[in-house]
Amino acid sequence: MEPAAADWGPELAAGADPELAATMGFSGFGKKARTFDLEALFAQTRRTAAERSRKVLEAREREEEEKEFKGQCDDSAASGSNVVSAGSAVTSRDTDSNESEASSDEDLIGPPAPSQTAIQGPAVCSDDDEDELIGPPLPPGYKNSDDEEDDDDDVQEEDNNPVKKIPDSHEITLQHGTKTVSALGLDPSGARLVTGGYDYDVKFWDFAGMDASLQAFRSLQPCECHQIKSLQYSSTGDVILVVSGNSQAKVLDRDGFPVMECVKGDQYIVDMANTKGHTAMLNTGCWHPKIKEEFLTCSNDGTVRTWDVNNEKKHKGVFKPRSVQGKRVIPTTCTYSRDGKLIAAGCQDGSIQIWDRNLNVHTKFHCRQAHASGTETSCLTFSYDGIALASRGGDDTLKTWDIRQFKKPLHSVDGLPTFFPMADCCFSPDDKILVTGTSVKKGGGNGKLIFFERETFQKVYEIDVTDASVVRCLWHPKLNQIMVGTGNGLAKVYYDPIKSQRGAKLCVVKTKRKARQAETLTQDYIITPHALPMFREPRQRSTRKQLEKDRLDPVKSHKPEPPVAGPGRGGRVGTHGGTLSSYIVKNIALDKTDDSNPREAILRHAKEAEENPYWVAPAYSKTQPKTVFAEVEQEEDETDNKPEWKKRKI
Repeated sequence: MEPAAADWGPELAAGADPELAATMGFSGFGKKARTFDLEALFAQTRRTAAERSRKVLEAREREEEEKEFKGQCDDSAASGSNVVSAGSAVTSRDTDSNESEASSDEDLIGPPAPSQTAIQGPAVCSDDDEDELIGPPLPPGYKNSDDEEDDDDDVQEEDNNPVKKIPDSHEITLQHGTKTVSALGLDPSGARLVTGGYDYDVKFWDFAGMDASLQAFRSLQPCECHQIKSLQYSSTGDVILVVSGNSQAKVLDRDGFPVMECVKGDQYIVDMANTKGHTAMLNTGCWHPKIKEEFLTCSNDGTVRTWDVNNEKKHKGVFKPRSVQGKRVIPTTCTYSRDGKLIAAGCQDGSIQIWDRNLNVHTKFHCRQAHASGTETSCLTFSYDGIALASRGGDDTLKTWDIRQFKKPLHSVDGLPTFFPMADCCFSPDDKILVTGTSVKKGGGNGKLIFFERETFQKVYEIDVTDASVVRCLWHPKLNQIMVGTGNGLAKVYYDPIKSQRGAKLCVVKTKRKARQAETLTQDYIITPHALPMFREPRQRSTRKQLEKDRLDPVKSHKPEPPVAGPGRGGRVGTHGGTLSSYIVKNIALDKTDDSNPREAILRHAKEAEENPYWVAPAYSKTQPKTVFAEVEQEEDETDNKPEWKKRKI
């Protein structure tokens, strides 16, 4: 049946072929294209633009009124006049602004912008007290000139005195464990802190999720029984590099699950460049500041290697530090420059060697006698401007270097004892202060965090941390908080409520969660949908009511009997270990009677079995023959009378 003409719609008249339509039986190929009212769209756009421009003009006029009003108050106070005309503040405008407003009014469509509101009533400035204004309240955001001068003085004083920028007014203490906290790591956003120590543990701390109890939300041992030496988040904060006392570095994700593990090299190959990985204990490691997949490690096998997270089968590049004689030397620390183009390593011979990241044969800069030979340079760190390099030596010194003139240090200070191969130093976020920690022997005083001014290298401040060595220090630029790892298992966070952001400020304001009481009387509710009504348990409406019922039940609320002390009584086994098997072992298996002749041990019960049979003999009492046991022959004294085959062969 052909469709009616009314059903074909206007498509046929819009250009469809009538013959084709008649042949195929439909009116067109699809729906009609949607049409738009362009004039209405343009009008709506013009109205939106006019509204937006009107708001901008109103905001600009308010700002001009505030500025002019403030200037007139200052002028009248200086000249001694008490009355300030508000009309002048309204009528004084620049001719350029009038012309621009007039031109903009011509383009605007719709009602004109409201005229500038005049400030009602005169504002009177008193000569006796310039801070008190008689009249209408001051506009929002207005500051007295004296207040602005005070603020400027404070800012200038902070710039001149860098100690004002140190956030140490408050502190919190995180209990990592009882042994040395040898590694600290903060993600770039400052939301999570990770700590590692000599107790092989790595603990995760979430500032936003912690309360005032300051408990870690996860603890694990990623490297089994190896001390943690270095922890660092990548530039994106999604993975963590873990360097421990073994030869294989690991990469974990934010929650502590393994992502990759570096391969171990062949320790029987002499040339370390031909092995796929490290063959000796690692010392430290760090991430590339720009490339999120690349990281760096150094080891006691005398190499510094770069790695790619996506390729765990082989290293990416090898750098081999050399001594003056060209022999292999062990790197104790390594780091990237801030732009990632340079790789620096501190070695056991006291030298600092720097390579271009893409050229691993010859060093680009080096200083052979940076620190005392035979000591472990524990830290190298670049300043934020990329020019200065700070080194913390095992010879109890702290030095700064200019990599453009790398022959001698810019500044040096000694008398900073360190006992740990991972004691570090760091720059402040504004690059004006250099921070490091000191070590103390047990009972020898408090470990300190010492602040030096970068330009003059004068000690400007110090903090008594605790009665143990200060091993790690970290000054986060985003949080403006200082993290410290100590030798007695503490991780301290120093912050200032005004100068610092987030971090420790988030968790100290949260109250401790109450520990939920263990509900020992609750029982699992078993749902049996097809049970008969007489066997069906009533549905539990409230746990509290069920607890009250269970408390009244003498069976459920029965106090368990204490363990039996001494020998057992009343059918209960004594405390010989708490189990029946331990009781049997103590009383039967460890029996001191020594039956050397098993035949005699069995025949010892023969008379009793014959007189009082109990198990098998009563069933065969009528047919059982008389038992005859073989008699033991007495050994003859003369062995010569025995046959040859009976003689014992010796």
